[in-house]
Amino acid sequence: MSVRRTFGIDSDLVVPAFAEASEHVPEVDPCFCFDRDLTLALLAGFAHNRRVLVQGMHGTGKTSHVEQVAARLRWPCVRVNLDGHITRMDLVGRDAVVVRDGRQVTEFRQGILPWALQRPVALVIDEYDAGRPEVMFVIQRVLERDGKLALLDENQVLQPHPAFRLFATSNTAGAGDVSGLYRGAQRLNHAQLDRWDVVATLDYLPAEAEIGIVRARVPALAGEDHRPLVSSMVAMARLTREAFRAGDLSTLMSPRTVISWAENLELFGDVGVALRLSFANRCDTAERRVVNELFQRCFGDELLDTAQAVAAR
Repeated sequence: MSVRRTFGIDSDLVVPAFAEASEHVPEVDPCFCFDRDLTLALLAGFAHNRRVLVQGMHGTGKTSHVEQVAARLRWPCVRVNLDGHITRMDLVGRDAVVVRDGRQVTEFRQGILPWALQRPVALVIDEYDAGRPEVMFVIQRVLERDGKLALLDENQVLQPHPAFRLFATSNTAGAGDVSGLYRGAQRLNHAQLDRWDVVATLDYLPAEAEIGIVRARVPALAGEDHRPLVSSMVAMARLTREAFRAGDLSTLMSPRTVISWAENLELFGDVGVALRLSFANRCDTAERRVVNELFQRCFGDELLDTAQAVAAR
């Protein structure tokens, strides 16, 4: 596939793709906005079998980028969300008791890692920094160039399929959670980090791109008469990010939150009520004064609660 024609990126690159989509190929999102640098990094992963780790704040679209690149390449893609309860057996496999010919027997059931390794699949390890450190050593060998996996339970060494690809996303850069936003994020082993061929970062989109995404996601706000409203919503979201960096807020509005705000606005019909339900209520009580000040700067009005908004109407 031509990168220029398929992704709208000014490049002469041509990347391999599947002729037909299988059941594991993600659905194409026609409204998706690709980041140029990250998309090229992911395409290098697909085309040249590079291991790509994507790091960035929540809601920036890290996992969505991998899935949407895979969707356009018709490349099967399987996503695994890590947490503190994922064990080695979940990834590699375990013995299971099954009934065969009327008798109970024990057999080894492969986990998601050997299953994907032997297939033309892009495996996406989401929340990579949330996995337990001792469990993450399981993928150490898979990250290397030939990527073989030894199943100790089966005395077997698995060769990767030529079209197997490995990606991961994380909120932190491997040093643990220094912002206070991502409780449960672990410090990553630097010997393992060193095995990722490409480490890409994704920041929040420019304002115009974010406005376009919100209008595309919420058709009720797609008209030109609603553009000033959406612009104000995105402007407030960007102010919360500045306030977070300055230490005035302990949380911030991601593009995902702005989309939820727009959807709630469609449901409740009041921009202030929708903001409270989407963002303000998750802020500390002492910080809501800051949220109200930002709302006044962007909308020129007080941020009313639900009862006040109903009374005002």
